[in-house]
Amino acid sequence: MRAPDLRGAGVRLGWVRAGLLLFFLAVAARAAHLGVVDGRGARRGVAQSQTELRLPPERGTLVDRHGAELALSVEAPSVYASPSAIGDVPATARALAKALGSDSRRIAARLRASGSFVYIARWIDDARARRVRALELSGIGIVEEPRRVYPHRELAAQLIGFANIDGSGVRGIEQQEDEWLRGRARSYAVERDARGHLLAEAGMDPRATAGGDVALTLDAAFQADAESALQDSMRETRARAGFVLTLDPRTGDVLSLAERPTFDPNRFREEKFADTRSRAFLDAFEPGSTFKVFLIASALDAAAIRPSDLFDCEMGRFKVPGKVIRDSHPHGILDVAAILRVSSNIGATKIAYRLGAAPYWDRLRAFGFGEVTGSGFPQESTGLLRSWRAWRPVDEANIAFGQGVNVTGVQLAAAAGAIANGGIWNRPRLVAARRGPGGSWQAEPTAPARRVVRAEVAATVLGMMEGVVGPGGTGGRAALPGIRVAGKTGTAQKLDSTTGTYASDRYVAWFVGIAPADDPRLVVVAALDDPQGLAHTGGAVSAPLFAKVATAQLARLGILTAPEPPSAPATAVAAAPAPAAPVAAATDPPDDEAESALAHEGGRVLLPDFRGLSVTEVRRLTEGSPIALEILGEGRAVSQEPEPGTIVAGAATRVRIHFARGAGEG
Repeated sequence: MRAPDLRGAGVRLGWVRAGLLLFFLAVAARAAHLGVVDGRGARRGVAQSQTELRLPPERGTLVDRHGAELALSVEAPSVYASPSAIGDVPATARALAKALGSDSRRIAARLRASGSFVYIARWIDDARARRVRALELSGIGIVEEPRRVYPHRELAAQLIGFANIDGSGVRGIEQQEDEWLRGRARSYAVERDARGHLLAEAGMDPRATAGGDVALTLDAAFQADAESALQDSMRETRARAGFVLTLDPRTGDVLSLAERPTFDPNRFREEKFADTRSRAFLDAFEPGSTFKVFLIASALDAAAIRPSDLFDCEMGRFKVPGKVIRDSHPHGILDVAAILRVSSNIGATKIAYRLGAAPYWDRLRAFGFGEVTGSGFPQESTGLLRSWRAWRPVDEANIAFGQGVNVTGVQLAAAAGAIANGGIWNRPRLVAARRGPGGSWQAEPTAPARRVVRAEVAATVLGMMEGVVGPGGTGGRAALPGIRVAGKTGTAQKLDSTTGTYASDRYVAWFVGIAPADDPRLVVVAALDDPQGLAHTGGAVSAPLFAKVATAQLARLGILTAPEPPSAPATAVAAAPAPAAPVAAATDPPDDEAESALAHEGGRVLLPDFRGLSVTEVRRLTEGSPIALEILGEGRAVSQEPEPGTIVAGAATRVRIHFARGAGEG
């Protein structure tokens, strides 16, 4: 009986084996169909075990002209997740939040995102990275990705700019050179083990995506000197903002640019975007009397004047249609050099009238005003220089001494560089050389220069600018012992945004300096915005700033000097006694009668600029006109309604003028 039982068991076992074989053959056939014919199975298998990790490229390095690193990329840990591999989202979010010191709800929202890859936290410190690794959470991994680092923090922050978290340059040189610096992004296949842990680190080298390197014209040592001096001046003057720009007039190289307020580009996410701009490139201001340098150079080059010409500034006031041009006090008879030395508005106006609007505008454009300099700096401002066809006589007078025109700091530096460089204007340069990945440095070609004025004119004006820093000049505090310094002061009143008129107590104080004047190596433009206190002029606050910066930077060139101690305010000195028969174009017009002081026709009156006049002077000027004055306050006029240049009509037209004590000329 045992043999038949064994035979039956063997038959049943055979059927089981046959069934299993058929089952495995069916599974294998299905797998082959999905993996080879259909492809969905293979894709699903890969999706379950792998995901794609896309890393931003490693940016190239920014260095100064001597190779000092100003911006570089380092590897920083970032936490990422594969949402499809996470089973318990709330628990995972809580664990990550505790390790990262973050909000679990925000993390949970990211873990529920669609897709196979999402960042949870980027650029975390090593301590938090260790805590995350220790959790060994399913679907959570850490990758080392490039992070932009600025080792000198605030140094030249506005010029260098910064790159955002995705590795794109968004300010300054980082934006300007983004295409060269950025390199190429790369994608990596990230595998998961059987427990769902992501395995990303092996075989990944972010440096393989690196971009090219850029050497700037900037000198880090010069930059540190300028930043220190500017910081001291900001503290002493309580100015709202300021900058100091140093340029090599022979090449146009920007050697330093210190700006305040500043920021740390390592912490750019904590700053308002507008506060990270470069004021020297993006903000335009009225240049004040610094513009007289370019007026005189233009007039000399056009042969409209000669250095020996004399101009009568005796009365201290000069009437033009729509305005009375005033000097701080009467200067007497002045030659051209003296007009620049004592900064006479009247003298400058008479030179401008002799030159003419069209030639003056043409030469200002040649000096680079009214257009970008071509430096390549992102969003560089053109400033504001209206066409000469829109100039009225009062506009021509105003522009002669830097009102009604707006310039940037870099425009002013480049224009002064042309005076220092024998009349040849060089485009401001920020990039000295480039280097591709694994390559060698290649010098950046210089842009073609252009002649603005004749060499002899530039030399003459440079000599006149030395007089500004000498005895009797407005820039005496810029003098350096043993060094010939040329310069020009400027004090520009700022517009009041609420009234649309010039404020009586807000200024931009300028100084443009060239040193050494006999062999120009540096052009320095110093500007302080809204200095507080009685000392607010370019000669009082910006000339000393120039002296500090020039002293330190010249020392690095082997030229030793020191700033002069403060001296008594300069007084005006007449150039020569009055000639027997002054040149007709240079004389003041005869005094008109009171009723003809205003430009009018019938009952229509062109309102002049009353600002700076006393109550008595305003009454005398408007006597006999249909204007009805409303006097508010006492002292000097600081604002008026309607604005200067308005044409009013009708009997008893009311004009409201506000006066204030202590409001004088800047």
